[in-house]
Amino acid sequence: MARAFVRHRGLIAFAAGGAMAEATLLSFLAPSARPLAPQVTALPPLAAYHDLRWLFAFNQPWLGFTGVLVLLVVARSAVDAVLVMLAWPHEPALPRPSFLGSLLSCALLTVLTGLVMSPVVTLMFGVALLPFSWPYLAAVPILLGTAAALSSGGVGQAWWRRLPPARTAAWVIATFGVLSLTSALMTHLDTPGIIAVAGLAGIVDARAWYGLTAAAVRGAIERPPHPWHWRAALWRFRLAIRRRTSWVPVAPLAAVMVLALVVGMARLAFTGTVRFDPDTREAVAGAAAVNVGRAPAAPKVASSPRPKTRGAVLVVAGFGSSCCHSANALRAAEPHLAVRQFSYRGLTAAGQPVPYGRAGNLSLQVLGDRLAAQVEALSRQAGTPVDVVAESEGTLGLYAMLARHPHVPVGSVILLSPIVEPGQLGQAGGTVPGAALTTLNNLVGGMSPYGRSGAQTLIDSVGEVGASYFAQVSRDHGLPWLAVVPLADAVTLPACPWPRNVIFIDALHGGLLGDRSVQRIVETFLTTGAPPDRDLNELTGSTQQDLRSAARLISGAAAAWRMPELHPACPS
Repeated sequence: MARAFVRHRGLIAFAAGGAMAEATLLSFLAPSARPLAPQVTALPPLAAYHDLRWLFAFNQPWLGFTGVLVLLVVARSAVDAVLVMLAWPHEPALPRPSFLGSLLSCALLTVLTGLVMSPVVTLMFGVALLPFSWPYLAAVPILLGTAAALSSGGVGQAWWRRLPPARTAAWVIATFGVLSLTSALMTHLDTPGIIAVAGLAGIVDARAWYGLTAAAVRGAIERPPHPWHWRAALWRFRLAIRRRTSWVPVAPLAAVMVLALVVGMARLAFTGTVRFDPDTREAVAGAAAVNVGRAPAAPKVASSPRPKTRGAVLVVAGFGSSCCHSANALRAAEPHLAVRQFSYRGLTAAGQPVPYGRAGNLSLQVLGDRLAAQVEALSRQAGTPVDVVAESEGTLGLYAMLARHPHVPVGSVILLSPIVEPGQLGQAGGTVPGAALTTLNNLVGGMSPYGRSGAQTLIDSVGEVGASYFAQVSRDHGLPWLAVVPLADAVTLPACPWPRNVIFIDALHGGLLGDRSVQRIVETFLTTGAPPDRDLNELTGSTQQDLRSAARLISGAAAAWRMPELHPACPS
């Protein structure tokens, strides 16, 4: 098998050369997007996913989107047809198909894959606007499942009539793993090294193409077992079923079933039939609606005595939180601080937070203004600057407040499950990707407790001003801050060297306000103005160096499947 593959020099040259060519081009145009380069000659489902993300990345209206889509379908079909011809095994029993036949088969596959993969790309587009891990973690299983179901597509004229052989699905999954590792390796290399690694990944693509076509050929020339063998009856039964159901599009139906399964699981999570860990279950439900994860109410916990301090703290919970119990744990641990929870509905006439049952779908402008008003009210009451502890969507409000009200009396900020670099692809209103995201938000939001609108107001405002607010706040280094980042959120982070103020913990997005180890980190920072260096490893369950290394590895590998980053990746 290895010798037979090596003889396909044209296949190897085409696959490796295409990957290296895209890596070289991106080195000049968009260096942060180079992890996508090896996918240009990958197996058809992964390559189509590569194309769709580039199509969505430019965020075009209908006319431009449609024109580019047609060009991409033609180009992808031609490239896949060439790879099929070059990868075809030298098997006398089954001659190589014609180029035109392969082109038509690949065109059908490209259109079908685009339709099935569009929800995955839409989720990734949403992750680029609101970077948190739950939508990404939901999209990857759909990507792998649909890619495996369509893995034999384009090879032969009747690939859509049956499920793919196990070997072809295995090649798709193996290629996914190799391309993820390649992406992680690229974060440690300079441009020549990245181009060389892209070429090596292209050779892996070529080997996967050869394995795909070889498996298809073996399936096409399958010989019946000996008539007295026990498998003969099973083989004849399977053949009869295949002939009678030759009109059924089995492979496409399997791909759609993968998507339906994930949607069904989301629905079960919303109804409570499937229960998650108490600290993260609510965040999972919010994320499935393309929303920002939320923090459940924190229980009251006892704490060891702390040195007497004076000050005020405003706790800003995440999407879908209720008011006003999220600050109870911190209030009990720090009785000498004036601790209050931010209300998404504002303050009463007496200056107290207005209670609510579920909150979050506000524009950033309104959220920032309400946060500034409540910080100023608490500062006047306590006679001191206010420390802000914000989680998930609350961090977006914090960025908006600091950008719109730079003189607000804030002493320090603590970011839990922070949303880093929001609004990466700009304003989505009036564009095809924006319309797709709105449709998905309405669809899943209609199954959730948040209502059909989901987080649409928040999403629109993040696309409009989220990036500018984050950039403005990032340039201001005068405010003491601390960020506690769950390791799961590394899938949305750029693979950057992070400052000492960033602490990674082994956790999922959201719910950190109810985590005792995080509470102790917050208490120490509020008391001393610095993270608890001595006890940090014990509190986070691992050394920070190990967690940082893991976060960078995860981030680098995940970059292969996120939207392409068109701007420098590392924030200041």
